[in-house]
Amino acid sequence: MDGLLTPRESAKFVAENSRDVFIDGGGVQRVAELLLAKAAGPELRVGGWKTLHELNPRAADEAAVNWVFVIDTLNFSFWSERDEHKCLVGYRGKTYSGYWSLCAAVNRALDEGIPITSASYYATVTQDQVRHIFRSDTDVPMPLIEERHRILNETGKILLEKFEGSFLNCVQKSDKSAQKLLHLVVESFPSYRDVTQFEGKIISFYKRAQILVADTWSVLEGKGDGCFKDISSITMFADYRLPQVLVYLGALKYSDELLEKLLRGEMLSYGSRQEVEIRGCSLWCVELIRDCLLELLEKKGEKIWWRDQFHSSGLLLVGLCP
Repeated sequence: MDGLLTPRESAKFVAENSRDVFIDGGGVQRVAELLLAKAAGPELRVGGWKTLHELNPRAADEAAVNWVFVIDTLNFSFWSERDEHKCLVGYRGKTYSGYWSLCAAVNRALDEGIPITSASYYATVTQDQVRHIFRSDTDVPMPLIEERHRILNETGKILLEKFEGSFLNCVQKSDKSAQKLLHLVVESFPSYRDVTQFEGKIISFYKRAQILVADTWSVLEGKGDGCFKDISSITMFADYRLPQVLVYLGALKYSDELLEKLLRGEMLSYGSRQEVEIRGCSLWCVELIRDCLLELLEKKGEKIWWRDQFHSSGLLLVGLCP
């Protein structure tokens, strides 16, 4: 798309023109200092993704890549108004909510012999089958089942038509470039096109597409088809959880007007100015935290073995955002 700003360019532009969300330099420094002790730890290594949660696949094969693709295709809208009233999925003796309820439901389906990660299956899966696969253990269903069904059908058909039914084939067309894979995903799959307008500019955040690239890199352990030479070009994923963390830690600040809206529980619609400002400023704030953290490590004289792989994503805040 002509004139479209990249996620990093978009974030910088939004931060420079924001009216209700502001980045606090002192808060950025404090968060970087909090992360300093974790920077060389196992959580931020490429292998940390697989041990981060028991529901993540342990293998580095085609099946694991296809699992990642289905999960990230459906990785949206888990928010509930009341904590005691939400979708819960029980799996192997544990109960999961939010994003992890999606992972648990997919793993449960695979255990039941339902090939939910196979494009030939979900390209034609029915809405009733989707309801069964993502059934909740409470009377609160997983949100937006109709939309998840539509996206599964659409995405499965495209994967079959363009990539012979396997996301690994898409990955292999990227020539080991995170940016090329990102563009392949957003150009091929409409549901990944996270684009809007702000101050006369067409901006992109590509939240789920960037998560998909980072998760693919992680599940393949940065090796073979997943050895992306430019993984550091991937930014933070502009979602709703990280801004809460950044505000709590003092790295982000809201205007009184916006804060009052949020405290009232007022919904901010997708693409609205304040919603875009929260997402864009959060992304740029994490970019600044990443830069600050690298400077702190260099001052300590530590060997930053992972510098070229450090992609300033949500993984950066893994120790702060459980």
